[in-house]
Amino acid sequence: MLQSRTMCATAVLLGATLVTAAVPAVAAPVAAPAAATVCPTGWGSTDKAVTAATSTSVRDVRTGRHDCYDRMVVDVPGAARADLGYSVRYVDRLQQDGSGRHIPVFGGAILEVRVNAPAYAPGTGEATYPARAGRALPGVDLTGYRTFRDARFAGSFEGDTQLGLGVRGRLPFRVQQLDGRLVIDVAHNWTGAAAR
Repeated sequence: MLQSRTMCATAVLLGATLVTAAVPAVAAPVAAPAAATVCPTGWGSTDKAVTAATSTSVRDVRTGRHDCYDRMVVDVPGAARADLGYSVRYVDRLQQDGSGRHIPVFGGAILEVRVNAPAYAPGTGEATYPARAGRALPGVDLTGYRTFRDARFAGSFEGDTQLGLGVRGRLPFRVQQLDGRLVIDVAHNWTGAAAR
């Protein structure tokens, strides 16, 4: 009797297995391929400048990584977009305003960034941004960036703040004036292809 029950249980299990195998498998939904990132093009690498002056001061400089470009942001709280003047251009060497001292900047090319705002309080001369001439920008870590290689403070002279941005090579860039900040984006390449 025990053998008969065992054979019966085995037959039921085999039957269940055959029924399960006969049921068609339901296909899992297929994920749509990720949309390719389209990078902006047409920025060029020529000098970009706007003449304007603000009465507020530089408070911070920070950077960020994006699929298509690396970004530097100069924070000038209280500055209106229309009052935030700048000059951004490729240079062979970064020369400090006033003294003419050479500030070494590492990379295949150097962008000189001038913001028409001091890094000190105009009334007192007290520093509003804790950087030192010739040194790396405080709090800026460029590890893992595709385009940026170095970021140096050149100084603040006669109401302008001067920075040196070392990049991989002479690449296209754009500058955007926003309320309270100046944004510099440097593309990863000339083709507009995103990083993979």
